[in-house]
Amino acid sequence: MPAELAAPTELGLSLTDLLPPGQAIDVAVYAFPDKTGAQQPNDDFADFSKAVTQGGEAVLIDVLRQVTDGDWFRVVERTGLQNLLNERQIIDQTNLVATGNPRSTLGPLRFAGIILEGGIVEYDSNYVTGGAGARYLGIGASKQHRKDLVTVALRAVSVDSGEVLSSVTTTKTIYSRLVQGSVFSFVAVDEILEIDAGYSINELSSVAVRGAIELAVFSLIIEGARDGIWHFQNPSAGRELIRRYDARYHHKFSPAQKLAFQAEASDAG
Repeated sequence: MPAELAAPTELGLSLTDLLPPGQAIDVAVYAFPDKTGAQQPNDDFADFSKAVTQGGEAVLIDVLRQVTDGDWFRVVERTGLQNLLNERQIIDQTNLVATGNPRSTLGPLRFAGIILEGGIVEYDSNYVTGGAGARYLGIGASKQHRKDLVTVALRAVSVDSGEVLSSVTTTKTIYSRLVQGSVFSFVAVDEILEIDAGYSINELSSVAVRGAIELAVFSLIIEGARDGIWHFQNPSAGRELIRRYDARYHHKFSPAQKLAFQAEASDAG
């Protein structure tokens, strides 16, 4: 099959359409490592493959560039900083040999006011397992499911003071499902018919990690706007977005919503 672009997630599309900022923010990402050390879960044999991606910083940078198509964050290159410095040095040396001019023709490197730190901090495998099955006269079927959980932490650190300006932690569930069916029957005195079939659906851990990082970036933007670290271009629309975020993720409701919930509870009672 031909290669395809990664399909955007629902939250990824929301980040693309997010409210624009009052001013773009210069940020640097040095690393976003896998701190879990978890191996790929396997019930049959030892598997030394890592459970989650080892390129978290690449995913984080891609997500940051995705927010309103790059209007929120100006990401400066730091993961490959040494390669960048080497290339600039080669240009300066070539210019010196060719022209004899020791002055660099390159502009200064852009610096960041905020460093984004964090990583993939936890991976819990098989935190929920279960299944069901039945067999009658040699014909049967079964279904099994499993849930893993990946946790991501992200924080914004001020370069000027070293203060942690905002910090968020998000989780994403990874679903796996196995369905099997079988037939075992005597078709003759000395002949047996045996059929087995099944399929499994496993959510990709890379997609789950990206989803957790997208929610972490979204939460960091909202939390930072609430704390006055940065702001939306449209303050009133920003306040409404913060209110809806609180209602969904922090279960904070307006007085009118609380009265409505209390009325519903009274009617139910």
